[in-house]
Amino acid sequence: MSKKAQAESTASVTWQGSLAEGSGTLTGTGSGTIAGLPVSWASRTGEKGGQTTPEELLAAAHASCYAMAFSHVLTGNGTPPAKLDVTARVGFDPKVGGGFEVSFSHLTVKGSVPGIDAAKFNELAQAASQGCPISAALKGNVEITAESTLA
Repeated sequence: MSKKAQAESTASVTWQGSLAEGSGTLTGTGSGTIAGLPVSWASRTGEKGGQTTPEELLAAAHASCYAMAFSHVLTGNGTPPAKLDVTARVGFDPKVGGGFEVSFSHLTVKGSVPGIDAAKFNELAQAASQGCPISAALKGNVEITAESTLA
């Protein structure tokens, strides 16, 4: 029997063909908000050509998770954000010994936060970058960095 959690998310993909020549489709998510996204090996290692990649989806997950975690940290500091703009840039590189790996996730955040100075904003940005659940899942396997700018 598989593990159960308080909250669970699902996504499904259909793949046809070999790795190099084949392609797939992210057929849907449990929420129904994402469906019909094409994926291929070529999109991972070259031009995207209108297709997504697992790393792009990981970047989306990390950016949204970090935005939530940073908002929580700022609110706990008594300085809730007016707005946070977060981008995650995820690297996909050849792995020593063969194969490929996700090598890093670099978070960039620009925030409008009343009542905080740039030094405290940066301190809390760094703390949040290590505290979100996606960061925790990647920790020890992927380099996680954060760059912050107070608007």
